Amino acid sequence: MGIAELLHAVDGSGEFGVWLGGLDGKPVFEHRSDRTHYSASTMKLPVAIALQRKVAAGELTLDQPVTVHNDFASEAGGRFGVDPAEDEAPATWSRMGTDVPLGWLTAEMITLSSNLATDLVLERVGIAAAHAVLAEYGDGRSAIRRGIDDRAAQAAGISNEMSPAGLAGVLVAVGNQEDAYLRDLLAANQWNGEIPARLPAGTRVEHKNGWDVRIRHDGGVVRPPDADPFVLVVCTTSDLPDARAQQLIAEIALVAWEHRHDLGAIR
Repeated sequence: MGIAELLHAVDGSGEFGVWLGGLDGKPVFEHRSDRTHYSASTMKLPVAIALQRKVAAGELTLDQPVTVHNDFASEAGGRFGVDPAEDEAPATWSRMGTDVPLGWLTAEMITLSSNLATDLVLERVGIAAAHAVLAEYGDGRSAIRRGIDDRAAQAAGISNEMSPAGLAGVLVAVGNQEDAYLRDLLAANQWNGEIPARLPAGTRVEHKNGWDVRIRHDGGVVRPPDADPFVLVVCTTSDLPDARAQQLIAEIALVAWEHRHDLGAIR
């Protein structure tokens, strides 16, 4: 079964988008890749790139101390905090009130998808800098406009959006970096229920996923040992059970893997 057939099987259940191509940035298969979804945690990758840029510019350092706190400025005015019940990465919470290195927070943000760590990093980097990454590499539709759990901003219609093509552009940029820092963080992702799930054990997948109510996304660079790397992004906003949405992404990734020697043959 091809990717088109997999998508046809869930037609009518929601919005599904796919971008598949090489590290040259050229797609070989697209399905509604320009439609944006709520980004969920996929926005954490542009935040990490913005941090990387500020480190390179000498504005920040990975070893500088950051006091862990849970009080942030809302983009709608006022203050907000991250909901601990919706953060599945407990290590950052265990450091509350203590100083930790900015680089440690970045690793928590990418490898464990910590929401609290994300807002702490974003506070240092700035929303404008994170959005600028998407403006440069994305498709012009994706955007970072607020921190994680900024409910007041969400209620005011201030949202983070990501299209498959937008995330693919960011992944292509990271995948071509000579510096392996971000690529290694992505490869160390501990949440592997989507793109890596059905690939051969040990396959290097540099990916960032995201999930929320009705949301399940994953995007990454897959590096087969016997073929050129490829980039795959699947975004889903649907009424599918979450496990089924994960399965769909894993099945699409398996089709891509099976065609890794000739991606252009995928239909």
